[in-house]
Amino acid sequence: MNTAKCRKIFLRLQAANPHPVTELEYSTPFELLVAVLLSAQATDVSVNTATRQLFPVARTPQAMLALGEEKLREYIQRLGLYQTKARHLIQTCRLLAEQHGGAVPHTREALEALPGVGHKTASVILNTAFGQPVIAVDTHVFRVANRTGLAPGKTVLEVENRLLAIVPDEFKHDAHHWLILHGRYVCQARKPKCGVCLINDLCEYEEKEL
Repeated sequence: MNTAKCRKIFLRLQAANPHPVTELEYSTPFELLVAVLLSAQATDVSVNTATRQLFPVARTPQAMLALGEEKLREYIQRLGLYQTKARHLIQTCRLLAEQHGGAVPHTREALEALPGVGHKTASVILNTAFGQPVIAVDTHVFRVANRTGLAPGKTVLEVENRLLAIVPDEFKHDAHHWLILHGRYVCQARKPKCGVCLINDLCEYEEKEL
């Protein structure tokens, strides 16, 4: 896809939603980190249901450590992989308390050193909590980037690098939010809603239905 068409896509996404935000509920970088860690193989709705109960009793790494892994499991047991997530969260909170003074670090290297934090999670934190112009590629972004022809690639990293190369700087901070929401509600996996898509005429998907 050429840069002119890419710019038109993001201009339309911006016009429809000037200030896109994550659907995960949080009030601090630590709460965002917890929510993103819990979101693997779980919906944002289910994560929000769990964290509405969890955050009032564990808003900091120290409070989470005081809660303990066993009690933490009770708050998140309806989420997929909850036992592994509880273990990783407690390990992460211990490292945050011991090595970062209880604060969430601002660098990718330090974030990815935390248990359970991979490249995508680190990108979400850097972008959403700290305003860095990085693009997190989840399943929705990967699908939309490939299906539309915006930034096709066989791997998440390939798609990410192509998005970073083609998305104009002015849109980079919000790009992954727009693409996630577009993939979640319009360009859906099983059957994209091409008839109501606001970028239909710019999309290069060969099988789109009008």
